[in-house]
Amino acid sequence: MEEVVSDGRKPRVEEYMTRDVVTVSPDATVGDVAARIAESDKHSGFPVCERRRVEGFVSARDLLLADDNDPIFRVMTTDLLVAHPEMKVTEAARVILRSGIQKLPVVDDAGNLVGIISNADVIRSQIERATPEKVGKLMRTLEQIHDISLEQSRRTVPLPELTPTQGRVYADELEGRQYELERGLAEPLVVIDNAGSLLLADGHHRVLAADRLKIDEMDAYVIVIDSPVDLGMARTAKKEGLESIADIDVVDYARHPLVQTTKRLQSPE
Repeated sequence: MEEVVSDGRKPRVEEYMTRDVVTVSPDATVGDVAARIAESDKHSGFPVCERRRVEGFVSARDLLLADDNDPIFRVMTTDLLVAHPEMKVTEAARVILRSGIQKLPVVDDAGNLVGIISNADVIRSQIERATPEKVGKLMRTLEQIHDISLEQSRRTVPLPELTPTQGRVYADELEGRQYELERGLAEPLVVIDNAGSLLLADGHHRVLAADRLKIDEMDAYVIVIDSPVDLGMARTAKKEGLESIADIDVVDYARHPLVQTTKRLQSPE
């Protein structure tokens, strides 16, 4: 078992890994595990653990030629890659890419399983991610355009009071953000407090996902403007009729005008 550790800065694996991991025992039978894989719509394999300590990994491929009564410890892979919670997400992505695996077990210093990170988790970590650098760049831009000095705070904001500045979100990304929220992995929003009027600058997919889950407030980086300023994004929101998050449209990526099926691409004979 090879462990890859990083001492770099965030985002780290522990922020995006799934903590509630389904495992199997080394003494489970091939038949039992094969049945669990067949009945599942999201598992093609499982970490093999003895009292939370990772002993190996078993995939559907490992079970193909085995007898149903064989114990898992006889067919599982023991030479596997695992990550540490403090490893950079980008480094986990590199390991997943070069190894061809889809999921990377995450273990602590004692070798105990604490989570699992997948290629989908890595992708989600890079989409619509709020960072202090992004907030700082937006602040500097606003200060230069309007010749004002701004302050930044970190606080919880009520979602019903937010005015969106983006009129549509994409269904596939929305599902990803809902997945993160259900696991407590949401990034903070970026909000502009324009003298009491709250404009959502970044985080529209997260907000709509939260609304679907009946969440009415979220953590946010807030750029504070003491005296009201005529912001371009506020004018755009008004022009598009955006008053609340209920006005945001959800677009199915498969119906995007630039996405075509092979059938539509074929020329008529």
